Amino acid sequence: MNLQEFALLLMSVATSVGGQFFLKLGALKLGKVNSANALNNIISIATTPELLTGLTCYALGAIAYIMLLTRVNLSVAAPSISLVYVFSVLLGYFIFRETIPLTRLLGLSFIVGGVILVVWQK
Repeated sequence: MNLQEFALLLMSVATSVGGQFFLKLGALKLGKVNSANALNNIISIATTPELLTGLTCYALGAIAYIMLLTRVNLSVAAPSISLVYVFSVLLGYFIFRETIPLTRLLGLSFIVGGVILVVWQK
C-alpha cells in the first residue's frame, strides 16, 4: 500500500469513526426508542443535526472507500477498514467513558495484528 492508498484508507476510517461519534451523540439526544415513540423518533432522526452530521460522515467515508477500492484489492481494503472498530472502541472509552473489558482488548489486538498482516508487503 503506497502513501496515497494509505491516506485514502485513513480518510475512510477517520470519517467512519466520526460518523460513529456523531450518531452516538444524536442517539443520546433521542433517548431510548420503543414501540410507543418509534414514529416520533424516526421524524426526529431527520431533524437532529448530530445524526445528519454522522450520516454525512459515513457518506464521505464511503466515497473515500470507493476511491480506495479503485487502487487496492478488496482482500486488502476490506480487512483494513476494520480499524474503524478499534478506533470506535477507543472513542467510546475516552469520550463516552465506556469500559473496555480485557476480552475486548484482546479482540482489538487481533484486529490490529490482522490488519498489519494483510497490508504487509515484502
